[in-house]
Amino acid sequence: MSVRKLPAAAIAMAITLLFTQSALAHVGDHATGGFASGFTHPLFGWDHVVAMIAVGLWAGVLGRPAIWILPIVFPLLMVAGAALGLMGVPLPAVETGIASSALILGLLIVFMAKPPLWVAGILVGAFAIFHGHAHGTELPDAASPFTYAIGFVLATLLLHGIGIGVGSLNRLPVGETLIRISGGVISAIGAAFLFGIA
Repeated sequence: MSVRKLPAAAIAMAITLLFTQSALAHVGDHATGGFASGFTHPLFGWDHVVAMIAVGLWAGVLGRPAIWILPIVFPLLMVAGAALGLMGVPLPAVETGIASSALILGLLIVFMAKPPLWVAGILVGAFAIFHGHAHGTELPDAASPFTYAIGFVLATLLLHGIGIGVGSLNRLPVGETLIRISGGVISAIGAAFLFGIA
């Protein structure tokens, strides 16, 4: 695949990563700013990154209309989860939910699982609430909660776009194999976080 055909989202992410400072991806360890902090928050926690890429990748496996619906469902319910975190509503096992999302979505990609769209939507939405809650618990400390929220939603959409881009490899002769390998890597990273290896 030529550089010209790489998704613009992947190029934007690479530029962002080159020109941003490291940030912690989970709650309580640092003061947060506005848009830039919100945008980088999902990008520096591998459990967040791979799960959000997995949503786009699995949407690509499922095809239309999932390729459009799942990357919309996830951010919407992620915002709902963030609202719960902002209000101080406890959600048990947030980190477990985040790690499990990568593990399970990765396995669904490995096996090229194609459940009904409503099942996929519920699963992705449930995982989104955990991710959103982790983001939302930082919102009270943000210099600008609104722009912080916009930042993490846009970063999420960017990661979904990268996953969809990887899913487009399905058009290549070895595309399905590459997608399954990607799912395996995502699942392994999720398992590493789930079992405390990472």
